[in-house]
Amino acid sequence: MAASATPIVLGILDENESYGYAILKRISAVSGGQLEWTDGMLYPLLHRLERLGYVKARWRAAETGRLRKYYRITKQGREALGTQRSQWEMVDKAMRTIWHEMSLTVSPKATPVIN
Repeated sequence: MAASATPIVLGILDENESYGYAILKRISAVSGGQLEWTDGMLYPLLHRLERLGYVKARWRAAETGRLRKYYRITKQGREALGTQRSQWEMVDKAMRTIWHEMSLTVSPKATPVIN
């Protein structure tokens, strides 16, 4: 999960700037509810991305008047997202090929042996 966190958040911020709670809701929505992150997972990542220069943050008043910290992706963040997207596509392709090859050579009734 940790390896996928950065490209997920950068991908969301590439759509539009956002704040923490909205990012959490977007993660849940795009994953069909499969990923349910907590504040404790998201905010350390956002702070790390900010330190790396991948995102910038600013305080802004919401419609309710409450201050929220909004995050937006930077040029450096878009470049990192492009790199990570390419890496994930390569891993995805390799895994699909491996699973396809395994399904052709393994009997459906075979039980995997774990040492």
